[in-house]
Amino acid sequence: MARAMWRGAIQFGLVTIPVKLYLATESKGVSFNMLHKTDLSRIQMKTYCPVDDDVISRGDTVKGFEYAPGQYVVVTDEDLESVPLKTVRSIEIELFTERKADDGAVRFVKQAYYLEPEAVGRKAFYLLKDVLGDKGLTAICKVVIKDREALAAIDPFSDTMVLTTLHWPDEIRSTGELDLPAEPPEIKPAERKMAEQLIAAMTGEFDPSEYHDEYRQALNRIIEAKIAGEETVAPPEAEAPTNLVDLMAALEASVKAAVDARGSTVPTQVTAARSKSGKAKAATAEAEAEAESAAKADAAAAAEAEDARPARRRKSA
Repeated sequence: MARAMWRGAIQFGLVTIPVKLYLATESKGVSFNMLHKTDLSRIQMKTYCPVDDDVISRGDTVKGFEYAPGQYVVVTDEDLESVPLKTVRSIEIELFTERKADDGAVRFVKQAYYLEPEAVGRKAFYLLKDVLGDKGLTAICKVVIKDREALAAIDPFSDTMVLTTLHWPDEIRSTGELDLPAEPPEIKPAERKMAEQLIAAMTGEFDPSEYHDEYRQALNRIIEAKIAGEETVAPPEAEAPTNLVDLMAALEASVKAAVDARGSTVPTQVTAARSKSGKAKAATAEAEAEAESAAKADAAAAAEAEDARPARRRKSA
């Protein structure tokens, strides 16, 4: 059974809901050990004291805060427990706000936790969950986890609620550090329409079960091959990136590839746009041809009229 990593209560108004926090995610990456290159023995990371010139155990260490160069004050677990904040043992809901997909404040998340209500608080817990779900609201709160107070959000999730810790506003870097243009580049209407069609061709329902860590699977295959003494096959070289000169051509090719991948037909608006563009070009070419033909006819008629005129006689001296 999963082990609760925090225990306390949700507080809003005069309502108290005893809950536990459980990590909602876990890492599935391939882990490695550090080995000595010459004999492949596993390296040991030890805690070393330079003053005593000796290796010490973790039990002989304490937490210290450096308040001046080389000067420390020891902070004990009792000190951390006695921090005069309610959020040490409670999730203090500050306000409720509408849940918005484009809310930048909740995009910079740190960690997700499942909330489990204690038996005595289940009715209040699910009442809060139902109201948040029905009203489309998020509860913004603060809580102390691992010696740090965190800004967090609570949202309904499946048959429980999930608490996600957020970065504080002063922890989020400004986009002013990026090399961005002062004015956005000009987008042609045809380019915008084609981009919309590409996005439409690639739009569908998100099913997380259809996605998996292909890198981890490929790495595991390499490891298995090396254990079996087999040679690993080098992956094909990636194609060199091309300069995006003709954006319209790239969009058209992308739409076709996306449509072919889904086994559907070209979106109606794309076909209409192409048809409209083709008709316009054909009409222009036809008008130019008619104008050129009319000009040639006029020139021929003028030449015939000139030839039909009688020659003028010169006056004698």
